[in-house]
Amino acid sequence: MIAYQLTIPTENTPGKLARVSGILSREKINIRAVTISSYGDRGFFNILVDDPKPAQKALVKEGIDARLKEVIAVVIEDKPGGMDKLVQLLAGAGINIENAYGFVLESNKTAVFVVDVSDLDKTQKVLKEHKFKTLTPEALATIEPFHYMKY
Repeated sequence: MIAYQLTIPTENTPGKLARVSGILSREKINIRAVTISSYGDRGFFNILVDDPKPAQKALVKEGIDARLKEVIAVVIEDKPGGMDKLVQLLAGAGINIENAYGFVLESNKTAVFVVDVSDLDKTQKVLKEHKFKTLTPEALATIEPFHYMKY
């Protein structure tokens, strides 16, 4: 199942993420996961939100180059080798992982690994053949990680 992330190329300067989060907050769009990568004076944000298309529209309206990127959110086991099983399978199928990040849903049980791959159709086929579960955009928008600690 295809999901969507916002990919935002940006300058590596103070306040860039604050501007993006401010716009999303004002639009009542919830950030579900974010990665920030930089290299020298440039970088990018990858952001999962609860409503990707309106988020992109709001950011673009404010002059931010926000692109919707198709990704696959794969459910994996949260244990040693859980991610390795997935990435070995994709590598063996000749699928390049171009970008990825993950998060734990329930410690020692379930995690999600979000992958941006070279061939979405082939990846979906391989995942289905090997009985990997993927999350829909709706499931990602409402996902609630299990918390062991009270905050």
